[in-house]
Amino acid sequence: MIRRETDSSWILVTHPDHARLAGEFADAWGNALFPRPEPFSAVSHAVHHHDDGWLARDAAPTLASNGKPEAFTSSLVGAYSAFEEIDLPNYLRVRGAATAAVAAQNTYAGILTSMHTYNLLTEQADASTIRPEHLPAYTEFLASQLAWQQSTAREIGASDADLVRGFEFLQCCDNLSLIVCSNYAEPRDLRHTHPDHSGRRHAIRCTHVAGFTYALSPWPLGTDRLELDLPCREIPKKAVTSLETYREAFAAAPVQTLKITLIPGA
Repeated sequence: MIRRETDSSWILVTHPDHARLAGEFADAWGNALFPRPEPFSAVSHAVHHHDDGWLARDAAPTLASNGKPEAFTSSLVGAYSAFEEIDLPNYLRVRGAATAAVAAQNTYAGILTSMHTYNLLTEQADASTIRPEHLPAYTEFLASQLAWQQSTAREIGASDADLVRGFEFLQCCDNLSLIVCSNYAEPRDLRHTHPDHSGRRHAIRCTHVAGFTYALSPWPLGTDRLELDLPCREIPKKAVTSLETYREAFAAAPVQTLKITLIPGA
């Protein structure tokens, strides 16, 4: 779940809906400056489906130890540092299931999903916030993911360079979607730099304009403007008095639609 907060409510976006938004960004990528990564169909599949493993968990959402809906928030954009607030062993099971679900449909996309997960839990994570009793599961999970990536890439003859490019692209689209879903307000470069047709790499700056409108510079998309719909649910804070009331409120909340707009930056 991705969570935004108002004075009186929680606004929640499921992980699969966030991933679908990231996939729509991916499918819009490519213009006279920026090429698409190859093999694009597999890369696009990874972006669209990298959070499919969260479907069941988000259908029965949980509360963090602080009583808030357990979720990704704008404070975690760019860094995962709140492991003390989540059930890490269960989180790792969900992450593992997400990789398995993607790999069952597209092996190459599964490798990219696993690379993304590994990076989130290593380079982007603050392991000091992991409770000591969870460290063995954390270490074992990372080792198993890395071993699976390497053996599977050898089996299918995947190019290391193409895999790295696809992984960086997935993270870029994922990062952009998380920024938008959490309504992150500060200017920020999207994850990684990205090659133009000549091979020169560019940082892509994402700047909040107003509401749910964001500007990208340089512009990497194939249209002059991109408008998309994002499903979400709004839960009154007063309804969240226990896990049971939270789940009831979430199930009863109608699905609303946020209008997302991307425009070229200056």
